[in-house]
Amino acid sequence: MAKISKRYGMKKILIISDGDAGEHFIRRVLETYSTENIYYVVQTKAKEYEDFNPARFKFYEFDPTSLYKLSNLLKMEFVQVFVAMENLIDVENTIKNIRTMKKQLRVIVLNKWHMQNEDPNLVLINSNELLASRLLDYMPNVPVIAQNVGIGEGEIMEVLVPFGSSFVYRHIGVIEQKNWRIVAIYRNRKLIMPSRRRMIQPNDLLVLVGEPAVLKSVYRAIKRELGQFPEPFGSNLYLYIDMNLINPLTIEELVRRAVFAHKKFKHNLIIKIVNPGNISIIRYIKEFRSDNVVVDIEYDNVNLQNAFHDDIKTYHIGLVIVSKEIFANYTMRNTLFESHVPVLKISDKSFSSLKDAVLVLTDNRDLEKISSTIFDISEQMSFNIEIHNYMSEHQEEKEQVIEHYNNLSTIFTKTIKVIEDVDNPMRTLRQKDNFIQILPFTNKLTTRRIFSLLSTDSERLYHKLDDYHQIFIPVQL
Repeated sequence: MAKISKRYGMKKILIISDGDAGEHFIRRVLETYSTENIYYVVQTKAKEYEDFNPARFKFYEFDPTSLYKLSNLLKMEFVQVFVAMENLIDVENTIKNIRTMKKQLRVIVLNKWHMQNEDPNLVLINSNELLASRLLDYMPNVPVIAQNVGIGEGEIMEVLVPFGSSFVYRHIGVIEQKNWRIVAIYRNRKLIMPSRRRMIQPNDLLVLVGEPAVLKSVYRAIKRELGQFPEPFGSNLYLYIDMNLINPLTIEELVRRAVFAHKKFKHNLIIKIVNPGNISIIRYIKEFRSDNVVVDIEYDNVNLQNAFHDDIKTYHIGLVIVSKEIFANYTMRNTLFESHVPVLKISDKSFSSLKDAVLVLTDNRDLEKISSTIFDISEQMSFNIEIHNYMSEHQEEKEQVIEHYNNLSTIFTKTIKVIEDVDNPMRTLRQKDNFIQILPFTNKLTTRRIFSLLSTDSERLYHKLDDYHQIFIPVQL
């Protein structure tokens, strides 16, 4: 079986240090570093370190109070800077140099002198308060502070929302909070109480309470940025071919389009064949085998639903690719829904010529819940985003969804086009070419098609666009 690998985005961290505290901090970082980061360490006097990873740590020896020397290093894009120095004047001059080059860069400073600063992107860590707080934990009959509230197993967590987070500009009311809650927001050093209509902004500090295992997943979701799809659903793509359901004349084109998507998303592809019956087609599919493409043929007579769910777990699938015949099958559509994984339904139209990702607003806010995934897909596939707003009731909620997408388009520099439809958008879209529809994958889509014939819900009427490519995204965190 081909080796399945994961991709990580590398982030640059700058550490400016001198003195005992700074050296101790560097040694701790060397012991606990993240493989997702590259660390650039500036010291006024170089120290010798053993057993460090040269691919993760770059050491420099110069005076950071020199703007000329520090500016050369700051030409790189750092996500964060740590300053741990012994002299107050050196710290102040170093901060001044950083701000000369980078106005918005987040700077963490070890503060031994009760420094005061109004810069919202400057965090002052008071060393005396840290020591006093730690000692106070051992004092009898004195309430402990927030860091040790509860059972101390991680049920309270602070998370800084990065600029490119999937949570940025989302309303709290549309974030599914099962077994966890956002209980407080700190913005520009001020406490803001959360409400359903409150919108999360970049650099907000969220205080979360919930089950420790759940909070770890929430933390990863908040820190996730574009370019990771099909994460967090899974790490690989899965083309499902049931030769009893698919027209044999369309299978080869289906495979080519799935391979095209695989190359765009840069994740591994598993091609699963069940009910194999055409030797020449199987031979054609096997030609695509490579280090990144696995062909798995089910020859045994097994329970296909159970085997499908087993594959989703075994291969860590994040996107299932099917033909329109398979998605039209009532049993198979319910099986896909139960997998809680996005589904790409490929039609008979060209896939490589797609230009627009089309969203049709409904009376619910589900499109806001899956917005980060929509932007991620559009970024990787080079789609523009086109929103069709069918004028009806609940316009206020629709306007909030549009506001959310416009905000995200700004931070992700992605084109958004809003079309106000006075006619049924399904009728309008059937006159359009080169688009893919993206919609929430809810239980409304699991009913038999005959029951939706009289519905006015565009989600229930998804099959009206059956001749077009569609992506169905589960509504979850």
